[in-house]
Amino acid sequence: MDKLLPLFLCLLPSVILVEIEALIGTYKPQDSHVKLFVFGDSYVDTGNTPKAFSKAWKSPYGITYPGKPAGRFSDGRVLTDYIAQYLSIPSPVPYRQRKFGKKLIRYGMNFAYGGAGVFDTSVRQHNLTTQIGNLEQLIAQKVYLKNDMEFSIALVSLAGSDYATYLNKKGSVWGFPDFAVKLINQLVWDVKRIHELGVRKIGVVSIEPMGCLPRFTGPASFQYCDENVNIAAQSHNLLLLQALNRLRIENGARQGSDIDIVVLDLYTAFMFALETTGYYLLLLLDY
Repeated sequence: MDKLLPLFLCLLPSVILVEIEALIGTYKPQDSHVKLFVFGDSYVDTGNTPKAFSKAWKSPYGITYPGKPAGRFSDGRVLTDYIAQYLSIPSPVPYRQRKFGKKLIRYGMNFAYGGAGVFDTSVRQHNLTTQIGNLEQLIAQKVYLKNDMEFSIALVSLAGSDYATYLNKKGSVWGFPDFAVKLINQLVWDVKRIHELGVRKIGVVSIEPMGCLPRFTGPASFQYCDENVNIAAQSHNLLLLQALNRLRIENGARQGSDIDIVVLDLYTAFMFALETTGYYLLLLLDY
C-alpha cells in the first residue's frame, strides 16, 4: 500500500513496542501453542492479494525481505511479521496459500488482503466480515479447535481503504463524522465476532495520518499534510478507542467472557517517522 511502510516498520519497535507487549501479555514467546490470526489490509497482508491485481508481487517489493517479491506491500517485513517475530513463531501462512503451507497452519493464519476494508472497497477484495467468515469455516472444518482459539492472538488492521473508497465516491471530508460512526460500529461488531470465536486477545490498529496522502499533499507540492483530514483521522481513532473500551467493559461485566483489546497507534508511529525524517515526500501511499 505504501512506500513509507519500510521506514515506519524500522521505527516500529521504539514507537509501539509497549502496545505490542500489552497485547501479548502473558503469552510467552516459547509457548508453541500460541497462534496469530490476522485480518486486514496491505499493512498486514503477507501474500493473499492475487498476483494479477497486485504490484506487491513485482520488484522492488520484497527486496529487503524475503529477498524477492512475495505479496507484501513493502520492500521488507510488514506489521504481521514483526508481531510473529516477537512471538518467536513464523509469520502465519496466507489464507490463499494454506494448502501449500500445512506445516505453518499450527502458527495461525493471515486472512488480510491488500486494499480490503471493513466494508467493500474499490479493489473488491475480501472485506473484514468475509475474512472472519473464512476463519469461522476453518473452525467448522476442525482445522482449528476451541483450545487453539483460547491461546491465540488476533490482529485487525483496516479502515484506511474504507475512507479512500468513500472519497473516491465523491464523499466530502465534512461527511467523515457520520461515515466514521457507521464504519466503527461495524468494525467493533466484527471485533466482537472474533472474540465470540474464542479469541481473547485482540490488537486493533488505528488509521494513519490520511492528510499526508498524495491526494492531499499534492496541492502543497507534497511538502505539507492536510491538517483538516488529519483531524478527521484523529477523530476516527478517538471514536475507535472509545468504542473498543465500551466493548471491553461490556464483556468484562459478563462472567467468563473476558476480552483483552489493545489499540496499536499507527497514527503516532507514522507521524514520528515523518517528523524524524523531515520529508513528507516519503509518504507516497496508494490503495
